[in-house]
Amino acid sequence: MATEKTLDDLFLDTLKDIYYAEKQILKALPKMARAAQSEEGKQGFLHHRDETQGQIERLEEVFELLGKAPRGKTCEAIQGIIAEAEEIMESFKATPALDAGLISSAQAVEHYEIARYGTLIAWAKQIGLDKAVPLLQANLEEEAATDKKLTKLAETSANAKAKKAA
Repeated sequence: MATEKTLDDLFLDTLKDIYYAEKQILKALPKMARAAQSEEGKQGFLHHRDETQGQIERLEEVFELLGKAPRGKTCEAIQGIIAEAEEIMESFKATPALDAGLISSAQAVEHYEIARYGTLIAWAKQIGLDKAVPLLQANLEEEAATDKKLTKLAETSANAKAKKAA
């Protein structure tokens, strides 16, 4: 008979998921920066790479609070989102629509992360893991800020450049 799983188990499972996701994103961001055509896009991806490193370190602190070694669990969702980004980089290479596509892919990543961090914060509060909340909240706030920056970049330049090519 299988052991009964609890919210604590679900929290750890989801923590492993987002840890894996952040590690994959850390690898993908330099590729996206190289592919981006605008200097602002390149710099944005590189800045978020640095933020992502800090987010991974915060997640490692949460693992430490749990007395667990930091370990990822394959996240099919992030693998799919990154695969779509790679497809966009290939299909739209050297076209005016590339940056708009990269921004779209990056926002899919951000929205996934925002959902995960929001859930982890709620669960941390529920299971009494209060020391994890500010760590997760800091990650959530960075992801939300990045999403806003991406929206601004899309609306102020990338989308218009992509449209002109049509």
